[in-house]
Amino acid sequence: MSLKESFKFKDRLIKGISPEGYFRVSVVKTTDVVRTAQQRHNLSLINTLLLGRTLTAAMLLASELKGEERLSLRLEGNGPVGMVTGEANRAGEIRGYSRKPQAELDYSDPGLSIGDGLGVGLMTVSKILYNEAEPQKSTIQLHKSDITTDVAHYLAQSEQVPSAILLDMNIGENGHVIEAGGLLVQRLPGAPENVVEKLQQRLKSFDKVSDLLEKGDYIDDIMIRAVKPYNVKELDRQPVHFFCRCNRDRFISALSMLSYSDLKEMEGESQEMVCHYCNNRINVSKEEIGELAATAHAKLN
Repeated sequence: MSLKESFKFKDRLIKGISPEGYFRVSVVKTTDVVRTAQQRHNLSLINTLLLGRTLTAAMLLASELKGEERLSLRLEGNGPVGMVTGEANRAGEIRGYSRKPQAELDYSDPGLSIGDGLGVGLMTVSKILYNEAEPQKSTIQLHKSDITTDVAHYLAQSEQVPSAILLDMNIGENGHVIEAGGLLVQRLPGAPENVVEKLQQRLKSFDKVSDLLEKGDYIDDIMIRAVKPYNVKELDRQPVHFFCRCNRDRFISALSMLSYSDLKEMEGESQEMVCHYCNNRINVSKEEIGELAATAHAKLN
């Protein structure tokens, strides 16, 4: 593959709208995003599937936000995985983690489903928006715990927007992520009800997004094919990537919020801090701990 072709097939999101203003559609390729999450967190197979779908869904939902507004999905249940969370912003930055990244299912059970990884529980969608002092939160009961059905249920129940969503992933025999991606179609105000109904029916038998990506189709082709017989025009496209804004300064700032007594207990030893979202590890020296403790003590006087 040439350098130009390689660049073309990087992870991206494309947004489109019907010329009549009937619906909007977003298609995203998240292959490298999911691979990065799998590697950073050393994910088991079930965790790769659940977290991969969550990261893809978060990016599709965040595509309707502005600037650096953020959206997070948190799914928590009584299954072995416990909890997965994914966060994305309109700039295309995606991150997430699992509570029990190495948890696995007994695949010898013929009645097993992907939803058994999370089990019975709740999904919370949080939006951090401009000019809003507090995040907007909506919590629903997990419907099937397979992420796709749960997000669709959320859109219908909480957002009350007729929608269709696909979250797909192809994984090889060695557990390697081959392709990952998703698609979201939503009805716009004033559109005839039968338009989205037709698209929902079409997408029930539509090829997996990951299969199309593996065959060499790109997000442009997938968007056009998904909404036939209707037309669609491109609105926007952007790169997406696994990215976390954690850094040493943020870790130090977090430590500085601790009380003097807490910092005093840490004196004499270095501290390793780990970011849940990206598994990045930062070592804070005992000298830095001492300086923070001294500053906290000075504030008491």
